[in-house]
Amino acid sequence: MPKIESYTQGTPSYVELMTPDQQAAKAFYGALFGWDVQDVPLDDQGNVYLAAEKDGDSVAGISGQMPELAGHPAFWGVYLTVDDVDATAAKVADAGGKVEAGPFDVMDLGRMASIQDPTGARVNLWQAGATIGTIRANEPGTPIWNELVSPDLETATKFYADVLGVEWQAQDMPGGSYTTLVSGGRPVGGAMLPPMEGIPPHWNVYFNVTSVDETVAQAESLGGQVVAPAFDVPGVGRMAVLSDPQGAMFNLMQNPSED
Repeated sequence: MPKIESYTQGTPSYVELMTPDQQAAKAFYGALFGWDVQDVPLDDQGNVYLAAEKDGDSVAGISGQMPELAGHPAFWGVYLTVDDVDATAAKVADAGGKVEAGPFDVMDLGRMASIQDPTGARVNLWQAGATIGTIRANEPGTPIWNELVSPDLETATKFYADVLGVEWQAQDMPGGSYTTLVSGGRPVGGAMLPPMEGIPPHWNVYFNVTSVDETVAQAESLGGQVVAPAFDVPGVGRMAVLSDPQGAMFNLMQNPSED
């Protein structure tokens, strides 16, 4: 099955949930996606990081909520791989963005920084150490796609091109054009305008599933909510948008039929 050994510059390489209730998230996503979620102690005060695995391989992480975010709904965050996080972070301000935290070491696992692009979308930069991030992807129960959502795609995509050296390409899709993030000569993510008013700039997370309809029903039985009912995108697959019991939104993607 698909296992990742390395990521090229600018490629989404890890997804992480920040939530006020880690154990509730562990129960929800563990049941929904078949994850084995392990508690990793962070200190002697009982704080833990939850490492989600599938078949023994890293898939995602679940972090506790920072005190300054008390009362904020849970949310999924995305990490982009960089070869040199310090050099990359140094380009952010001149390109119109903000460095909100770091760069700093995460034990021996890697080095990271948290940034905000000029349109307000937040994303993390990851320089691999002992781990590259997600190892198993593009199969049921694992991440399959990440997508920048911004009301000003021209400004946002230029920022990532300037800071990361990636390319963006327009791709014809049913109903209009879609912007694809290209790294190492292949598509690794996308970008789109908000589908409706009131949606702030952010990075979307998509998880692959065998059946969107069955997963939607299961998510509802576990306390999740449907944000956008299942719909088909010709040539891409069947999708739905959900929120978990703590309010974090995420997308489901079912591969298109091979018929």
